[in-house]
Amino acid sequence: MEFKNLHSQDKPLLIGNVWDVPSTKTAEKLNFQAIGTSSSAIASILGYNDGEEMEFSELEYFVKRIAINTNLPLSVDLESGYSRKPKEIVNHIKRLAELGVVGINIEDSVISEKRILLNANDFAKTLKEIKEELEKENVDVFINVRTDTFILLQENVIEETKKRIHLYQNAGANGIFVPCIEKENDIKTIVDSTNLPINVMCMPNLPNFETLTKLGVKRISMGNFLFDKMYDKFEESLQTVLNQSSFKSIF
Repeated sequence: MEFKNLHSQDKPLLIGNVWDVPSTKTAEKLNFQAIGTSSSAIASILGYNDGEEMEFSELEYFVKRIAINTNLPLSVDLESGYSRKPKEIVNHIKRLAELGVVGINIEDSVISEKRILLNANDFAKTLKEIKEELEKENVDVFINVRTDTFILLQENVIEETKKRIHLYQNAGANGIFVPCIEKENDIKTIVDSTNLPINVMCMPNLPNFETLTKLGVKRISMGNFLFDKMYDKFEESLQTVLNQSSFKSIF
């Protein structure tokens, strides 16, 4: 599988995170090897908070438009699966695969009033059921499991992360995504704890790509940060137009 092979290159796979067709076309123009949707960005476009507030069908529509307009391998941020039932999650993954999606991210936390980590054993069991069902139906997608330990835990974060990685690896994960990890020592420890490719995300103190390569990271994501930055620039541009009572600054 081509997308899976991109996780075993000498340099990490830099994912171009996208949210619509124009951002997808930009990633393609700049020769990204693969793209991934940002659920947070798509939710924001539709006026939702991140955390499965939008319907799966709304996400599916965006994915369809993106998939039709690119030849790049496309991975989709499925959040927590848009269901707590393995069979429904499998159905969602199958619908995405039918659109040409080659990978998904699924996370071990959910948002009710606030984001909470799911029980690791329960989530691993769900993951195992999903993986077995997909294999039974010959649906070949790269399952990148996101563990939110570094987002949510203050204590014993390394040990808890390693425990979860071990469980998820045994359950059939193809890769592990650890958002918000930044320190070189932490990254090295996590990379060394598994044979699975480790995915890190854009953060203020994340080491540069050369350092991440040396640490053994295999995938780098952008999250919603470039999307947010783009709208900051939009606000600045608009403010300049208002200040100058002129469109000259646009040209």
